[in-house]
Amino acid sequence: MWIVAVAWIYVVALMAATEPTVVHGVMTFLFYCALPLSILFYLTGSKRRRARREAQARREAATPAGDASAAALPAMAADKCGPDAGACDGSGAGD
Repeated sequence: MWIVAVAWIYVVALMAATEPTVVHGVMTFLFYCALPLSILFYLTGSKRRRARREAQARREAATPAGDASAAALPAMAADKCGPDAGACDGSGAGD
């Protein structure tokens, strides 16, 4: 996906460079490149945002309100090194 986006940015930048005025070039770049790619990346990122929200909700539901030590762990460490995960010495025994 990224290679296609980079190639599209390159093509549109070359198109914008051939416009007769700077204003035309900027408008070409904005309306043919920046706006469509921002919409595309927003739409394709919705699954990741939804999964991140659900994972955050699961972590909040699993963490007791009074347990400050588990709430202080970073998100990835909490997934791998939670109280029910077993050993968490980096050896992969709890995975």
